Amino acid sequence: MQLSDNLKKPALDLSCSGSKYRILVGVTGSVAALKLPLLVSKLLEIQGVDVRVITTNSATHFYNIAEIPVRVYTDKDEWEMWTTRSDPVLHIELRRWANLLVIAPLDANTLGKIASGICDNLLTCVVRAWDTSCPLLFCPAMNTSMWQHPITAQQVATLQHFGYVEIPCIAKKLVCGDEDKTDFFLVLFTIG
Repeated sequence: MQLSDNLKKPALDLSCSGSKYRILVGVTGSVAALKLPLLVSKLLEIQGVDVRVITTNSATHFYNIAEIPVRVYTDKDEWEMWTTRSDPVLHIELRRWANLLVIAPLDANTLGKIASGICDNLLTCVVRAWDTSCPLLFCPAMNTSMWQHPITAQQVATLQHFGYVEIPCIAKKLVCGDEDKTDFFLVLFTIG
């Protein structure tokens, strides 16, 4: 596999003082979410990692939650956990749990929300509460026309300004015949 010249492998310490390195995967409503079962299974092959998933509602149209071998959190979980003031808040607990947040795929809608600071679902609340001293990787996945829109470059630059690391796009053929910009194997290379 040929890697893009602009791919910078972040320094990730997977040792975590003898405990497991905790990877939180965010998945959004891009057709690339079809690859979530493969991504999770490959991450689980890395020795010493624990994986959990946060899914947006639109992402669930592209894969079967029952095929994911780890805990998958949805917006519904956020509200079912919290009933009184002293109860834990799920997005805060997930932020505390994770050593690394990987958003793959990151659709255009969620990219815009994160860049604007909007936190209207479990994933965007975790991102908004994220400790920016911890690594956050994002893998944009969208139709070429959406990727080439001028606002997309501004939004990606905003996330990079926050210290988040972009996993560069690679063109793939879409169901509609256009090209998509994502490749999950770069996620694995970056982490592993």
